[in-house]
Amino acid sequence: MDAIEKNLTHFKEKHKGIYEAYQDFGRKLHEEGGPLDEKSRWLIKVAVSASGQHSLSLKTHIRKARKAGCSWEEIEHAILLVAPTSGFPTMMEALLALVEEEDEESK
Repeated sequence: MDAIEKNLTHFKEKHKGIYEAYQDFGRKLHEEGGPLDEKSRWLIKVAVSASGQHSLSLKTHIRKARKAGCSWEEIEHAILLVAPTSGFPTMMEALLALVEEEDEESK
């Protein structure tokens, strides 16, 4: 179990009701919030996490984007689009997270 999963497990065990409400909120936003398809939603979440420099969220969103059928190239494109708005160093940090996740998945 990696650090992200361990932290989530801790939160779910300690704050089950809050976690369930948050999950329901997120599900409703994804499924009922508008016309975007699942892959597009996850690519947007990757870009937002990258832009905000939320490294743990970024890794989680990369994993979820992969589960939704996004290719490594699509995810990388979403990360590259961060550079003009949030800066080259921010994009490069996100790209590092992508490479780490890609390496982890290939093991």
